[in-house]
Amino acid sequence: MAWVPTIKRNTAEGALLAALQATQALYPPEYATPVAGLSESIVESHTLFPEVLRHAFSAFGALMSPELPLSRREHEMIATMVSATNGCFY
Repeated sequence: MAWVPTIKRNTAEGALLAALQATQALYPPEYATPVAGLSESIVESHTLFPEVLRHAFSAFGALMSPELPLSRREHEMIATMVSATNGCFY
């Protein structure tokens, strides 16, 4: 759960809605389905600053591109290890 105020995706409008849609378009299709039981989101913690959200999560979207030489499994393994090493909930 974010410890900062957030704006829920279903109430986003204007620049925030545009940033959310632009970054979501870069992600693999399976990322469109939320994880069961998790209502909070690392993305939501950036909703007060749409341009920061757009840049940060566009970078992630580019790193997950199927055009890169790593497989989806390898991407997930790397992300999991980085999160575990950093003690990150997400």
